[in-house]
Amino acid sequence: MTDQPSLARTVMTDPVHFLAFGFGSGLAPKAPGTAGSVAGILVAWAFLPLPMTLRLAVGVLIALVGIWICGESARRIGVHDHPGIVWDEIAGIYLTLLVVPAQITWWLAAFGLFRLFDIWKPWPIRDLDHRLHGGLGIMLDDLAAALYAALVLVFSGWLMS
Repeated sequence: MTDQPSLARTVMTDPVHFLAFGFGSGLAPKAPGTAGSVAGILVAWAFLPLPMTLRLAVGVLIALVGIWICGESARRIGVHDHPGIVWDEIAGIYLTLLVVPAQITWWLAAFGLFRLFDIWKPWPIRDLDHRLHGGLGIMLDDLAAALYAALVLVFSGWLMS
């Protein structure tokens, strides 16, 4: 299942792959992780009307379900962490956005910082990415990147207040 048309067909017809590939955003030919992060922003935006406690519960659910979704999709494809599997980016950006006000400047900063830490993978993110396998390994490095981004954003907000 390595050729693009076959993969795209599978992603668009199999619910596990459809979710793992971020509703199809992971099929982007360039920067699928960035495309998945944009999909995650749309998911976060859709849940904005909910109270914060419910939005947090949704974020935890997205992360926990993502362990199985990402692991199962990777297993079926036969690749540890296919670049198109972007549910981890959806979870990461969703959780990052929980710590900032719903304002475009904050959301752009959250997006930029999350992508920076996800791509750069400073310690211990890189170690997590290399040592853990399966769904947990796929998810955990992005959740760590989300934590780093959230810490920078919270600290920045504190400095500005």
